[in-house]
Amino acid sequence: MTLKELSSLYQLNREIEQDKLRLAELEAAATSTSPHITGLPHASGISDKTSLAVEIGYLRDLIANKIDRTYCEYKRLIAYVDSIDDSLTRQIFMYRFVNGYNWVQVAMHIGGGNTPKCLSNICYRYIDKRIA
Repeated sequence: MTLKELSSLYQLNREIEQDKLRLAELEAAATSTSPHITGLPHASGISDKTSLAVEIGYLRDLIANKIDRTYCEYKRLIAYVDSIDDSLTRQIFMYRFVNGYNWVQVAMHIGGGNTPKCLSNICYRYIDKRIA
């Protein structure tokens, strides 16, 4: 599995968070007496309540689909991580790619005097070895 594939769960979660923020903005605009929405051209007609309702429905569906994809990615990552023979490497991959921790957080959870750089080296060497 490539680094890009391993990072897909993290990226999907970020997209969902961005979409949820956008949804909250649209919902606030829909209940406002004078909606002002950033990021959309004014010529799109999005200031009208019907257009807002359509956009909100579309965004809710999009978020639901991404959440479904996240669950599939989660299961795929768990299966991959479970296939790693070494316990330390498995823990590194779980914290980094499944939980989405940064390297400092990974090192803090692993403990044992392991530095973020040491753990990232173990991770990237493992990936490089599997790809080669």
